[in-house]
Amino acid sequence: MAALPLFPLRTVLFPGGRLNLKVFEARYLDMVGDCLRQGRPFGVVCLQAGGEVQRKDGSTGAVRLHDTGVQAHIDEVDAEQAGILHIRCSGRERFALSQPRQQADGLWLADATLLPADEAAEPPEDTAATVQSLREAIEAMRREGAEPFIPPYQFGDAGWVANRWCEILPISLAAKQKLMALDDPVTRLKLVDDFLRKQGVVDD
Repeated sequence: MAALPLFPLRTVLFPGGRLNLKVFEARYLDMVGDCLRQGRPFGVVCLQAGGEVQRKDGSTGAVRLHDTGVQAHIDEVDAEQAGILHIRCSGRERFALSQPRQQADGLWLADATLLPADEAAEPPEDTAATVQSLREAIEAMRREGAEPFIPPYQFGDAGWVANRWCEILPISLAAKQKLMALDDPVTRLKLVDDFLRKQGVVDD
């Protein structure tokens, strides 16, 4: 791939996930404009250290990035105020990044290698309670007027179920990052299932 523009954040984007951003820094306004013109995504990478927003002196602190991220495709853009964009994105392909570097305007770029998408796999029978609990959580949120995830819902796909749980679980960013980077979706779901059972969210 050509050098991928990066948006480092203190969040973990998962494939199939929804991301809403308020963009106001010049480096990211330019990046969004370039992505729209070229019809290309940008990379979302979780920060290990450093800040998301530049300080008055132009610095963000000592920035360290995780080495795996997810490409964000821009779905909608609103420009209600001059110099501020509200963008809605969807997470797609995971990628491994190398040689991250920062341009003079502060924008991060990296060489990126796309990682294989999750192979389609049915949730194991012993995770049925976790799948059902996600159905119930979604219905509860929808009753409150929230549409938490991007349709269509794929309860028969282990990776999709695991990813949606990972987005809403109260676990650390480091844990979410490790789960996102796992290549085996069934293992990811089993780890989520184990966590939910330990927390008493689901039982046999």
